[in-house]
Amino acid sequence: MSQARILVIDDDAGFANAAVRGFVREGFDSVAETSATCAVGTAKTYQPDYILLDLNLGETSGLRILPELLLTLPEAGRLIILTGYSSIATAVEATRLGAHDYLCKPVRLNEILASLLGHTPSVTDLPTQPPSVERLKWEHIQRVLQEHNGNISATARALSMHRRTLQRILSKRPVAR
Repeated sequence: MSQARILVIDDDAGFANAAVRGFVREGFDSVAETSATCAVGTAKTYQPDYILLDLNLGETSGLRILPELLLTLPEAGRLIILTGYSSIATAVEATRLGAHDYLCKPVRLNEILASLLGHTPSVTDLPTQPPSVERLKWEHIQRVLQEHNGNISATARALSMHRRTLQRILSKRPVAR
């Protein structure tokens, strides 16, 4: 029986290589791709069983290549979005486009493997505290940004804020719940 193949697509080469090493230790065949432009080609030749796709790929969003990956690999098991910039809007969009799960960094290898293999978290794993006001602000900005297809200028106009202010907000890590 052959090993299951996992394709890791993340612009952070350090993270991608660490993930590959972890998957190999767990008995998977795994390769990393750090460029969105090369990821689809690698997916075609490698034919992975599972895909771990970063949301923020530097030059583009993982959401932009997600549909093409799913078309290229109709037999792939699960495609998981992984991000350090989580929001409800991008989680909903990722699911709408066909992602099987949406994980927020930092995340442990065993959590990624559980998601890739289709193990769902229990209800007790869900947060019990409501989000902070700063987190709600982040979520609102992400929703409006998604509505404007990632266009910063249009989003800034819709939010009645200066474009540079919005860019500064978006360049920071999201506020913890």
